[in-house]
Amino acid sequence: MERNEAERAPRDSMDFDVVIVGAGPAGLAAAIRLMQLAQEAEQELSVVVLEKGSEVGAHILSGAVIDPSGLDSLIPDWRSKGAPLTTQVKKDRFLYLGAAGELALPNFLMPPLMNNHGNYIGSLGDLTRWLGEQAAELGVEVYPGFAASEILYSEDGSAVVGVATGDMGVGRDGVPKDSFTRGMELRGKYTLFAEGARGSLTKQLTADFKLDEGCQPQKYGIGLKEVWEIKPENHQPGLVQHSFGWPLDNKTGGGSFLYHYGENLVSVGFVVHLNYENPYLSPYDEFQRFKTHPAIAPIFEGGKRIAYGARAITEGGWQSLPQLVFAGGALLGCAAGMVNVPRIKGSHNAILSGKAAAEAAFAAIQDGRSHDILAAYEEEVRTGAIARDLKPVRNVKPLWSRFGTFAGIMLGGIDMWANTILKGVGFGYTLKHGKPDYATIRRAASARKIEYPKPDGVLTFDKLTNVSFSGTNHEEDQPVHLRLADPNIPISVNLPEFAEPAQRYCPAGVYEVIDDGAGDPRFQINAQNCVHCKTCDIKDPSQNINWVCPEGGGGPNYPSM
Repeated sequence: MERNEAERAPRDSMDFDVVIVGAGPAGLAAAIRLMQLAQEAEQELSVVVLEKGSEVGAHILSGAVIDPSGLDSLIPDWRSKGAPLTTQVKKDRFLYLGAAGELALPNFLMPPLMNNHGNYIGSLGDLTRWLGEQAAELGVEVYPGFAASEILYSEDGSAVVGVATGDMGVGRDGVPKDSFTRGMELRGKYTLFAEGARGSLTKQLTADFKLDEGCQPQKYGIGLKEVWEIKPENHQPGLVQHSFGWPLDNKTGGGSFLYHYGENLVSVGFVVHLNYENPYLSPYDEFQRFKTHPAIAPIFEGGKRIAYGARAITEGGWQSLPQLVFAGGALLGCAAGMVNVPRIKGSHNAILSGKAAAEAAFAAIQDGRSHDILAAYEEEVRTGAIARDLKPVRNVKPLWSRFGTFAGIMLGGIDMWANTILKGVGFGYTLKHGKPDYATIRRAASARKIEYPKPDGVLTFDKLTNVSFSGTNHEEDQPVHLRLADPNIPISVNLPEFAEPAQRYCPAGVYEVIDDGAGDPRFQINAQNCVHCKTCDIKDPSQNINWVCPEGGGGPNYPSM
């Protein structure tokens, strides 16, 4: 079959009441709530969830300290139903790190919203798998391994009517192989997009419907995480530790987390705000260097790393929330950017947003509506629990970016205290973020080069070794899913002007500049390594890289991340 003939071949189509893209906490919460409402009303409802990962939870990565308020609202008896959250937070610790020492910050100085007592430490991936089981038991059709790669519009283009999955069995040259299978159309009265941070379809919807008009640019961080099994004498179940400072300089935002949970397990992670300036900075290598700090390294002595991954995090908060609804659908959770940055939490808001979208969609279907705007969902997010969570912390990120780590965190703390005392009003202002993250990077000629120590293979590791602990796999003979608008830009523009930062901001060694010594460097994309973090799509200074879904089932297979 020729390429053009394959593209013209008709696709099978299935009709549902609601189509949901993404089996994360937001998407599954929406599916569960829809079926709960249908059962309460004793009505039939068809709901399908598409997940690009090989299984539910395969692409989920988070710290995670989980605020149970979302779960309490969605499934009040989740504890007795065996949800995989058993370690409650027992102790909060905040550290400011210097190169050789640390300063413990008194907890009484922290605004009450920073208190983690009552929260749970665990794997968001495992919790998501459990939510998938709850959805399936209620009658939701959950299809892992199927990537939604195309938005379906009404004939006049004014409304979303569903999505189509990507074709399977296409070779790297774009020509169908013997195993070629045409994608499928899934059409719904409403389509809910819960793709997580920087979703490829969400990005298209935002442009098509101008959803970001009137709001600040979305901001991002890259979160890198390892799970370690440590010696029992080093394990402190229920300990939550956050730090900021070293190894990042004062101008570069970010920090770390260590969460002790389960059977001698520790989640260790590092977040770098993607508005950093220095093109020579490598978030991955900063993470590895962080673990060598004298206050951190002893925790891992005699232990072993058992998993690794990375993911972009939305950090824009309240002022970066786009319009959430459009004709025929809505954006949920991190697709819209509902992370509370100072708390480093978003799963509770994701679940609450899924629940709210489900209630709006169900009411609309009950009224005989379809493919219109779910205004009730937007109103609930803007005035309900999610607003009450995000509004009080809206100025923390811009203060940090504007004044640097030391002064910015102090000013952010004062602002949060003001919002606590004055019930979310605070000092009455909302700061702007300014530039998008790709526009903050400096020219290489004016930047300081950073020399990172070589990994020792015991505490610190090279990228490719760690990627092998992410379970990442892609079918090699498929079109590259990291697409360059202009293949010349990496060498002709990004290399001379910015020292081609893709070599360093990617946490999986996907991008390389190969110089064979003949003075003719070339840009190489190792797409098989991609852990789907989306950092390249966000931080490329020329905005030349477009991340699209690879063949369904490809990418990381995170174990309990």
